[in-house]
Amino acid sequence: MEQKKYWKGLEELHNTDAHQEIVKNEFSEELPFESEGLLNATTPRRDFLKYLGFTTAAAAIAASCETPVKKAIPYVNKPEEITPGVANYYASSYAIDGEYVPVVVKTREGRPIKLEGNTLSSITQGSTSAKVQGAVLSLYDTARLRFPSIAGSETTWAELDKQVGAALAGLGGAPVVLLSSTVLSPTTKKVIGEFLAKYPNSRHVVYDAVSYAGMLQANETSYGKRVIPSYHFENAKVVVGLGADFLGTWLNPVEYARQFAQTRKINAQKPEMSKLFQFESTMSLTGANADERYTHRPSETGAIALALLAAVGGSVTAPAIADKRVADGIQKAAKALKENNGKALVVSGSNDVNVQIIVNAINNAIGANGTTIDFASPSNYRQGSDADMAKLVSDMNAGSIGAVLVYGVNPAYDYFDAKQFAAGLGKVKLAVSFNERADETTELCKYVAPDHHFLEAWNDAEGRTGYYSFGQPTILPLFKTRAIQDSLLTWAGNTTPWADYLKNEWISKLGGQEGWDKALQDGVIEPTTAPALGGASFSGDVAGAAAKINSAKKGGKLELVLYEKVAIGSGKLANNPWLQEMPDPITRATWGNYACISNKLAKTFSTQLGDDYEINAEKKVLKIKSNGKEIELPLLIVPGIHPDVIAVAVGYGRSEKTGRAAGGVGVNAYPFVSFNGQTFDYFTTDATAEATGTKEIVASTQTHNSYEGRPIVKETTLEEFIKNPKEVNEDRLELKKFGADFRKDATLYPNYSYPGIKWGMSIDLNTCFGCGACTIACQAENNVSVVGREEVAKGHEMHWIRIDRYFSGDDENPEVVFQPMLCQHCDNAPCENVCPVGATNHSSEGINQMAYNRCIGTRYCANNCPYKVRRLNWRDWNGADSFENNLYDVADMNDNLTRMVLNPDVVVRSRGVMEKCSFCVQRLQEAKLDAKKAGHPLKDGAAKTACQQACGADAIVFGNINDKNSEIYKIRNEQQVDRMYYVLEETHVLPSISYLAKIRNKDAAPKAEKEAAHKEEAHHA
Repeated sequence: MEQKKYWKGLEELHNTDAHQEIVKNEFSEELPFESEGLLNATTPRRDFLKYLGFTTAAAAIAASCETPVKKAIPYVNKPEEITPGVANYYASSYAIDGEYVPVVVKTREGRPIKLEGNTLSSITQGSTSAKVQGAVLSLYDTARLRFPSIAGSETTWAELDKQVGAALAGLGGAPVVLLSSTVLSPTTKKVIGEFLAKYPNSRHVVYDAVSYAGMLQANETSYGKRVIPSYHFENAKVVVGLGADFLGTWLNPVEYARQFAQTRKINAQKPEMSKLFQFESTMSLTGANADERYTHRPSETGAIALALLAAVGGSVTAPAIADKRVADGIQKAAKALKENNGKALVVSGSNDVNVQIIVNAINNAIGANGTTIDFASPSNYRQGSDADMAKLVSDMNAGSIGAVLVYGVNPAYDYFDAKQFAAGLGKVKLAVSFNERADETTELCKYVAPDHHFLEAWNDAEGRTGYYSFGQPTILPLFKTRAIQDSLLTWAGNTTPWADYLKNEWISKLGGQEGWDKALQDGVIEPTTAPALGGASFSGDVAGAAAKINSAKKGGKLELVLYEKVAIGSGKLANNPWLQEMPDPITRATWGNYACISNKLAKTFSTQLGDDYEINAEKKVLKIKSNGKEIELPLLIVPGIHPDVIAVAVGYGRSEKTGRAAGGVGVNAYPFVSFNGQTFDYFTTDATAEATGTKEIVASTQTHNSYEGRPIVKETTLEEFIKNPKEVNEDRLELKKFGADFRKDATLYPNYSYPGIKWGMSIDLNTCFGCGACTIACQAENNVSVVGREEVAKGHEMHWIRIDRYFSGDDENPEVVFQPMLCQHCDNAPCENVCPVGATNHSSEGINQMAYNRCIGTRYCANNCPYKVRRLNWRDWNGADSFENNLYDVADMNDNLTRMVLNPDVVVRSRGVMEKCSFCVQRLQEAKLDAKKAGHPLKDGAAKTACQQACGADAIVFGNINDKNSEIYKIRNEQQVDRMYYVLEETHVLPSISYLAKIRNKDAAPKAEKEAAHKEEAHHA
């Protein structure tokens, strides 16, 4: 196993003085008593009791443990399907911005509170993403529109229908345009067709904020089909990505991550795994998980694709690649592709038609069509046309459009020339918005007919041709909203309610009511047997595409690339506080966007790594100019980004009316998008940047914890693992010096026995891609608080499970490992024996428990925890104590509406209380009670934690380690003995969570000498 040094950030890599200081002084700040509060002083922790004394003031503090009484009103007539305290589940579909995930909605007392993946879907197989997990909070968004309006004033639906109907009738034959994002619902498309048929020359324009029109047009040119095929990463032994972040944001990452994970699981008896090459400009989630990764300028994407085609045998002349490392990587990738003909796949994130034609030619050459690419059942995830959108804006400004009806899009914000769109919309006689909030486009429309949230609505979706899912109301509409389909049917003169229209459509297809009921119950309709994969005949103009690529404009000194964040995406979910506060997998930053640059480029702004770069939350602000536009953003040094590239995330810089969480957070980067005559380009070739002399806070979480150089991550290469599978854990042999049985012999503690259930968890670092779905799932399940940007910057984030990101190697071409870290539920838990009030204790099933009403917030437990997974409620985030005016509300999280998302099975915590992972003990209790009522022992898999259930890659396994038939027992004792290890095992805290070592499919590096390894350890001491 190669000896590596892992580092969370550049300050740790260089072991700066400021880093050493913060490691020594873990709790550096003083207690945050407000000056106007009870304790009008700043007081060190150790003087807390001395300051108070045992007076009436102390009694007042103690009273804060009591939550104010709120009287509940019982049902007068209880709905038949609702039993208080018992959850109901309904199948539904998440289909936002083309992302397709069939889900199951958990409701309590009529309130949706949690989304899980629908395991009956063969496409997603029960997987979810951070966005899907966070979508339930958007239902209770206080910024949602609550009624129809005309010219900004509330109206009735009848009045709105009357005025819109009259306006449509008075267009005098001018065309009506329905402008929407990708619509996956086949029945909604039928309704749209019926509505537009009433108005001659009308059309449906599909516009995606983050476009895939280049791929659609290339496929139409290459195969005669304007579709996106289905990709099957599970069939690929070699994958080459050209800027396609298929694990994070590309098309439908939930589906692809699930497939890809199947090829990354290691069978110890027959070790093999796929190999991933990634060529990109910035560090993406997929790039972070690549076996071989290479960086290049965005303007070189076409040249990289041409060189790869030439290397696999294509008859093209590729331009020379100046970077020798990249050129060698292309040859290496091409060799692997040719050796795995028919079992390889190349995907590209470029929106350039010519680049995609070259990629199609590569896939044709390596036999991907019909094996890893399926044209028989194409995907419907993106259907937008950039040229159609540009023509619409031109027609609007020419005054040739009579009406524009806006559904699910916001071009006044995310169109590259938003001013032109807004000017054109002002020249249209009738502008109607169906959007659910007063976004930038809705503000420009006279008539607003807000649509339901998808959890309030009936719908269907066809994510892949022939594969359907359904949506049904899981709660009555919270506001006076109406389904867009009802609006269109009404204005088309059809009096059939949308719910009946949808039902009748499917009853006719399924042959009766019984089939419809079964479809709603299952949530999906799919082919009984999966159809065979189908290829397509390639006839693309490779020579023409190559000529255009070769004649493309060369880049300047700096280039700018735009990207989507895993949590925020295109910006549609920007007003979701959970997603805003989720640390980005790569940068670990929250609440906003920033200018990602390399350490090499940062030095030109006198921001090279110093003693305080990552320790200090304030970062230098850059003014970035390109294409005649400019923005100002704080810089953030990101290892692995090309030294001549600036990367900026889209989806930020929203108007205040969008909501408190989104309004004014970050800067809008969409103006940097350009139109090349066919498609939108999401990069610029000539950018400039200069320091403004100001600073801005970037709330990053990565440097908030330190292990002081102790080994946390283990990894090896596939080649080394096959030669000697025990080598990755050779350091565990050192534990034998304590005795034959390390657990019993190496301690003064008694050996606790667990005769019944003993809960344990296993996390596979090979299939943890760092997507963050587990973090948001835990937040939703356990009522984890949102604290806001300023508090995150202070290190006060509350997430129970974090995804630590470690780099290894040099900062220009690092390798990355993701490691979920949560309470390890140690059997010799060091937190338990230092709590002065017994608030933290151990259960008979091995769970490290927290008694919240006993905790007095000394933080001794957090100080004594080697994993740094305990969270203190520095403020009253939830209104859970009895002090007046003590609530610290972030983004309306404590509005009565927003609080409807809270899980009633989990108590909200008050100020001064410590909290951490509980292994979702409420779920464990429910599973045990269900087994008891059914009259059988608890079965393996019946109890699932929220993080486990959300993980699309199946990286997390949870169960009873005393059950020899359980999956976790088999992993630890039979299947993965050589890869299994415990973090900080040498401390003998006996954690209940084990990890499986990371394995990379790359050439084995020369082993470092033992002396070098010891020197590295001494460097951290």
